[in-house]
Amino acid sequence: MTRPALGRVEAYLDRVLRRGPLHFTLIDPDKSPDEKAAELARGAVELGSHAILLGGSTGINPRVMAEALVAIRRVVRVPTIIFPQGTESIAPGADAILFMSLLNSRNLELVIRAHARVALRVRQSGLETIPMGYLVVAPGMRVGQVGKVDAVPRTEIDTAAGYALAAELLGMRFVYLEAGSGAPRPVPLAMVRRVRRSLTVPLIVGGGIRSGTDARNLLSAGADVLVTGTVTEEEGLGRGFRDILREVGRARSS
Repeated sequence: MTRPALGRVEAYLDRVLRRGPLHFTLIDPDKSPDEKAAELARGAVELGSHAILLGGSTGINPRVMAEALVAIRRVVRVPTIIFPQGTESIAPGADAILFMSLLNSRNLELVIRAHARVALRVRQSGLETIPMGYLVVAPGMRVGQVGKVDAVPRTEIDTAAGYALAAELLGMRFVYLEAGSGAPRPVPLAMVRRVRRSLTVPLIVGGGIRSGTDARNLLSAGADVLVTGTVTEEEGLGRGFRDILREVGRARSS
């Protein structure tokens, strides 16, 4: 049996990553419903964001997701990808879904069991799946609490590298280091460097990224994709967000 070719969205990400690092804008449709989500997405893409991630709240349901998806896809041409909080995040109309395992959760539901329950439905829906290992680093914030996570301590760099490499060896095609939405600081730079050296797949970093300086340091450490969400919830498409996008653009042109 031959391995399936990359889906349309993953092929797009592979293509644009060859030219440099990317930025994804995370929008929570519970906090920014339908038209507000569309307004944020359109502005983010105009500033240079390469994809929209939709999800992240504990209050999401298929109706809220579907309404936001319709509104966003009406105004942007970049992929809109579901960032699932759980099985209730799955809704029609997205370009793809991050089919992700919360690697360091104590709850097997979030490691594999929920995935097994929805796998047949996802395949039948035709929704493109992007397999990803999701690793929460201290402080972890709300995702660490809800996900019953043993957050990787910020000093345990080899632990993070081991989780990340295990995810790649299990066949996951992206690894995401997450400090948690609203974290006071991003993932430590030394950890990003160590994980990047351990992987051959793209490395996504999110949580606590609020400034151009944060973005520049993480990109220099080896992050392939930066994800920001809290900065736009707190400031809209203001200076912090624009500075982050400016640093991604500089890294792509260097």
